[in-house]
Amino acid sequence: MTVSDPPSATWKVLALPPLPESVLRGLLAGLGDRVELSVPARHDRPALLEALPDAEIVIGDWSGALALDAEAVRHAPRLAFVQQPGVGVEGHDLEALRAAGVPLANAAGVNTLAVAEWCVAAALAVLRRLAEGDRGMRAGEWPQLTLSRRELAGARVGIAGFGPIGAACARLFGALGCQVSYWSRSARSESYGAAYLGLDDLVASSDVLVLVVPLTAETRGMLDERRLAAMPTGSIVVNAARGGLVDHAALLTAVESGHLAGAALDVYDPEPPAAGDPIRACDRILLSPHAAGATSQATGRLIECVIGNLGAAVAGRPVVNVVNGVDPLVIRR
Repeated sequence: MTVSDPPSATWKVLALPPLPESVLRGLLAGLGDRVELSVPARHDRPALLEALPDAEIVIGDWSGALALDAEAVRHAPRLAFVQQPGVGVEGHDLEALRAAGVPLANAAGVNTLAVAEWCVAAALAVLRRLAEGDRGMRAGEWPQLTLSRRELAGARVGIAGFGPIGAACARLFGALGCQVSYWSRSARSESYGAAYLGLDDLVASSDVLVLVVPLTAETRGMLDERRLAAMPTGSIVVNAARGGLVDHAALLTAVESGHLAGAALDVYDPEPPAAGDPIRACDRILLSPHAAGATSQATGRLIECVIGNLGAAVAGRPVVNVVNGVDPLVIRR
């Protein structure tokens, strides 16, 4: 994407994503001499703090390893704008950035359809036990009659979280004949036919429980041993949000005991899970490497969003998707 506005003084951009510097330079090439790119000497916190004093714009690290907490913000006196190349902004100190007058923007909406499609695909894979059938076939077996399976159509699907991804999930699951309910902090005027339930009622009535809610202090650990025990026998969990929402030890126990038929996880806490994590050994849990939103189309939308916001910032136009309440017009220090 090439920005066509008149050039202005060069802005110093610090890029934190774990990508080769040559790739980052290629992605920012359309901004021309409006930006001067730098990357930390190493992908660790000391190198981040060393690089921040000169930074005017920071492109965040989607892995979360180099988050801008209050200490990092204090190391960045010239910081004017932070663009997170993803939807989640946990790890960044939104209040510290707000107090410093620094807008923090995310890339809301770029992976909505990709994640919603993954949720449907993961639910189908677990309910139809596709991975187990594949493993049996490759082992020389013919498990046609030994794998109990159920249809997704007619299942009660509960969606925890009803932002753009939750709404897309409601549309897709509803189109497949599911009975869809949802929970969020408040009921929505447009729910695409999904019924609003309280969280405990949603959990207790869902054959398929889909988690697409942000991770906050209130939602951390929301799917704990008590709520897992309240789920219907034979139900499944699909988590495409954040690993910290779920007590993974309790989830593993619920699956291995047979109370839950299975689960599908795209996210973990921490990421990646340790090589010896027992969740890796449970063949009733479908594991995905935080790739639900990683389609070529979503990546293209992400790049367009990030470069578009950087172009707006350096050209004196308001940026979009600011999440910390700061004025979207970026003010140079």
